[in-house]
Amino acid sequence: MSLTPPIAHRAAMDGTLDRIAIGISGLCVIHCVATTVLLTLLSSAGALLDPHIHEVGLALAIAVGVFGLGRGILHHGMMAPAVIGSFGLGIMAGALSLPHGGFETFWTLVGVSLVALGHELNRRAGC
Repeated sequence: MSLTPPIAHRAAMDGTLDRIAIGISGLCVIHCVATTVLLTLLSSAGALLDPHIHEVGLALAIAVGVFGLGRGILHHGMMAPAVIGSFGLGIMAGALSLPHGGFETFWTLVGVSLVALGHELNRRAGC
């Protein structure tokens, strides 16, 4: 039996998980901006407008957020990163209920930014 922690645990402890979450947030920003630009330029942006992309993205963000931000509370005891990140996840979830377009994009970007901020604060706190 190996004494080396599982890869996910190692990734969580050295900040890799938070960096991955920040990268995913960045991809979401790129997706939102690209969709808005394409929607403006074209009458239809095809697969980028598929609601399933947003549902899968939110599910992924929640999974990584729960693990990464929750681990931060256990590791360094600071609630602020988890509170900020969770607030962002809630905003992202609420944005799914809006019609596709301007307000949905705006609130999604606000939520994604807060999630990324939460993960960055978590990373800086030593996780």
